[in-house]
Amino acid sequence: MAERALLVVSTNRKKLEELMALLGPMSVRVVSAADVPGLPEVEETGATFAENAALKAVSAARASGIDAVADDSGLEVDALGGAPGVRSARFAGVGGANAGDAANRSKLLEALRGVPPARRTARFRCAIAVARGERVALRAEGAVEGRILERERGDGGFGYDPLFAPTGAERTFAEMSLEEKSRWSHRGRALAALRPSLVAWLEKEAAS
Repeated sequence: MAERALLVVSTNRKKLEELMALLGPMSVRVVSAADVPGLPEVEETGATFAENAALKAVSAARASGIDAVADDSGLEVDALGGAPGVRSARFAGVGGANAGDAANRSKLLEALRGVPPARRTARFRCAIAVARGERVALRAEGAVEGRILERERGDGGFGYDPLFAPTGAERTFAEMSLEEKSRWSHRGRALAALRPSLVAWLEKEAAS
């Protein structure tokens, strides 16, 4: 199968590392957004993770002429009615702007102050879209259930990772290696769901 290029649409270094590690074993040449100057900023106006992933993938594919893969992901906390959801990166921001990870975690802990462990259930969700030109060619989603701790643990990962322990694990995402986190994570599960259709798509393209 001929190797094709796939542009990973992310400026988050740690997220980019995760995506590139998960895509690495495939017969595809992974290109980062840093390798393609001039990609437009995309306003995440979608009401769902899937809509935002599609917006980012199509924008990058159209601007670069390279097949593009983008994800949108976030945290849903049951005690907060599913918040922060699609606003996960902007949870502590002002006027819809992205906020720093530490500020977002601090706001989450404050919002859950006094909530007992049994009610601190949450999940990470991830939606992935692969686009060519103006069209989304492939989609996939993944999720992982867990709980929000009362204090941060670990210094790895990013975002809410130091506060999230997946169900069945004693450690937070921030206490796991990249390889271990990928086996548990919503992003890893979304890419696992995407893999069969992506491989078939690439094979079809190579044969045409």
